[in-house]
Amino acid sequence: MSERSERISDAGGGSGRIAVWWAGYPLVLREPLRISRSSMARRDAVVVHLGHGGHTGHGEVVTSGFLGLDTDRIHSHLTRLVDRVAGYDAPESLRDDLPTVTADLHPGVAAAVDAAVHDLLGKLTGVPVHRLVGAPEPGAVGTAYTIGLVSAAEAGTAAGRLAAAGFGVLKVKAGDAHDLDRVAAVRAAAPDARLLLDPNGGWTPEEAVRRLEALARHRLDAVEQPIAAGRVDRLAWVSARTPVPVVADEDAATEADVPRLAGAVAGVNVKLAKCGGIGAATRIVAAAHDHGMDVMLGCLVASSLGIAPALHLAGYARWVDLDGHLLLAEDPWTGIGGHDGVLHPGDAPGLGVTSRLTGRVDPAGVTR
Repeated sequence: MSERSERISDAGGGSGRIAVWWAGYPLVLREPLRISRSSMARRDAVVVHLGHGGHTGHGEVVTSGFLGLDTDRIHSHLTRLVDRVAGYDAPESLRDDLPTVTADLHPGVAAAVDAAVHDLLGKLTGVPVHRLVGAPEPGAVGTAYTIGLVSAAEAGTAAGRLAAAGFGVLKVKAGDAHDLDRVAAVRAAAPDARLLLDPNGGWTPEEAVRRLEALARHRLDAVEQPIAAGRVDRLAWVSARTPVPVVADEDAATEADVPRLAGAVAGVNVKLAKCGGIGAATRIVAAAHDHGMDVMLGCLVASSLGIAPALHLAGYARWVDLDGHLLLAEDPWTGIGGHDGVLHPGDAPGLGVTSRLTGRVDPAGVTR
């Protein structure tokens, strides 16, 4: 896979300045993923590079129609970043100022910049990102694998294959007429797996209660965002009527969302592309725990580079759903594993991932 350069920008102007540049590449799924609101076969990614002191940090942002982020918007927001980064000659100072530097950027773009800064700092100091930010040591991390809105027979076949490969957690998409049969088939094929259910807001409150009651015998570990976002009172109504832990996803984007969810749900799904990166995510985690809620770490479909930042926070989470890179036909980055159901953050400096891309741009070419 080749990296197609979209922009090359000099953030410097003198020796020691931080250089920033970026490039784009496609991410094609192994097979289309259908959920209650859409179907996806590919998305585009942009890798952000920050160079300083002979090291380069990387971060990835992916397009998302649901989040209102396309490649033009990504490039526009990164262009704003160039002049802001130009004044920095210390990555530590840039990290400390990120909330201000990225305040008007889309959270997905901000998360990519945040990841690149942390990757760079980890490489400069020789420590993995989880140690850099003081997160719990994640060790080997079991991740869920997502089964989309397919027939019950297809879901059962996929579940059996995944269980045999080593996956102990499976996430089943829901939100159509075949939910009950699909979950039953998955449970039959993977009797010992932890099951997560995700309707992506596709049920009404009354429908959610009925379906969760009908599915109770299948021992669901949690259900994500069973109803459409925007009605926390109705989400609380559902949560009070089911023993299945309810996890807010679309209703939980930022730290400010956490207090109003307290008492309404069992947990919140933290996605770095929604909140703006590692720094913002750690604040959401702290707020959730302060309010007595558990944490799920989720993701968008992305490469190993896009998944790695959240993986370094896995020590905080009760549920880990970081399978975005596993859904790809070809992952342009490597280093975190997962094809046997277990992710490995490792002890390599920074994010711990390595590029498989060819035709990469040399940072020397953008630094005066």
